[in-house]
Amino acid sequence: MIRRDVFQAIADPTRREIIRVVAYQSMNLNTVAETFDISRQAVSKHIKILKECGLIVIKQQGRERFCEAKLDKLSEVSGWVEQYRQFWVDRFQSLDNYLVELKSKENGNNESAGK
Repeated sequence: MIRRDVFQAIADPTRREIIRVVAYQSMNLNTVAETFDISRQAVSKHIKILKECGLIVIKQQGRERFCEAKLDKLSEVSGWVEQYRQFWVDRFQSLDNYLVELKSKENGNNESAGK
């Protein structure tokens, strides 16, 4: 069996859309499949991958099977993104400090030249 992770799951736009569709309410597999302009078999493969990654669970209710989103697994993604967001915040803060320093020096030079 192939080991899948959340990043593989969200790499595909159809899988991201499936997550969005079932995020707010549990839906049966047919309803999910009808949402997309691809074959039911293709939707089933996407759902299987999402299930393997822990982003969707399938619950049996009578004869129907329902997809339910498990969005807590997305915390892996947000944690990974957060480390890079902080990196860029720090970089932009350094750039901002540098630009303020340059402007301050420029204003100091302009004042001296005017005397």
